[in-house]
Amino acid sequence: MEKIKVFLSDPQVLFREGIHFILSGEEDFEVTGETTSNEEAYKQIEANPPHIAVLSLQDAAPDGAEITRRIKRSLPTVVVILISEKKDEEKIFQAIRCGASAFLTKDTDPDYLLDVIRVVAQGSQPIIDELLVPELAARVLVEFKDVATVNKQVENLLADLTPKESQVLNAIADGNNIDQVAAKLDITEETIRRNLRMVQNKLVSNDQANTVFEAAQRSLPILIRGKVPKDAGAGQYITRAEFNEFKESLMARFKSFISDKS
Repeated sequence: MEKIKVFLSDPQVLFREGIHFILSGEEDFEVTGETTSNEEAYKQIEANPPHIAVLSLQDAAPDGAEITRRIKRSLPTVVVILISEKKDEEKIFQAIRCGASAFLTKDTDPDYLLDVIRVVAQGSQPIIDELLVPELAARVLVEFKDVATVNKQVENLLADLTPKESQVLNAIADGNNIDQVAAKLDITEETIRRNLRMVQNKLVSNDQANTVFEAAQRSLPILIRGKVPKDAGAGQYITRAEFNEFKESLMARFKSFISDKS
């Protein structure tokens, strides 16, 4: 049986070595590399992709969320588990939105860590359960209200919630547990989890699309609105035709992110 290949990155050497020690005692794991820097981790992961990357969310810039985004863009088959010192709403939301499959804290029980690595290797996403917390569900609803506003400006390129997804999130945000949500909406727990999985996919695709859009804005030359400035040198501006071509290309990339996650 093929071993589960795991890459480890954490600035705290003792913590990282502790995970390595735990994994080395199991026959189904192989640690393919480790480092103290997420930037270095990305280079090594790109050169020799593992099945799973265990990264520090709180590493110095670029942090674990940014590195996870890079991995999901260029190496989508690599599963990411993000580790944090403590658990709070903002960190969990970052982990959900960037595409991590699981979020753990450094005081996680070793046996539970092993269980999580095994289930994510099989395609499960334990991080979905975080959306069953009322505060997180409410945070996601706010996020998609913002998406609705942005969509008016970008021709509805970002993914929005379906009516059923909105119902599930609102029921959770109202303080209902999964059994109560199932009874209230007359659906199964599996249906609830499937809807939450789609919600995360949309959060990730929108986050990736926004990253592309922000990068494009930074690199976009001066757009001509009428006359060319007299002091504009060669290469400082683009023609209207070139901008329209750029816009169509950008929209195509937005749509590809959304379709890949659907």
